[in-house]
Amino acid sequence: QVQLVESGGGLVQPGGSLRLSCAASGFTLANYGISWFRQAPGKAREGVGCISSSYGVTYYADSAKGRFTISSDNAKNTVYLQMNSLKPEDTAVYYCARNRGLCNVQSYSNWGQGTQVTVSE
Repeated sequence: QVQLVESGGGLVQPGGSLRLSCAASGFTLANYGISWFRQAPGKAREGVGCISSSYGVTYYADSAKGRFTISSDNAKNTVYLQMNSLKPEDTAVYYCARNRGLCNVQSYSNWGQGTQVTVSE
């Protein structure tokens, strides 16, 4: 069975950092892209970025470039989202999803349950 479980969310002050984890099971990370999305209250779901670990290639939305970094640890079958210089606008539920292929295939077969990130004093 394919399963994705996000963790690492919480409350952080503006300018702070947080690292989210996406633990994957039931498949090999190297064969798929793993994408990060977020959804803020009252807003549509927004793509954050993607990693195709077999190629070592990452992609980022404009809002994430320069502040967020996606990485993978294949031994742990886990993908990470490192978030720095956080802003209140980053407050959202963050999800990871498995692409139907590598990152160039922008369709998704499985989703995690999400983890809440709140950026506030």
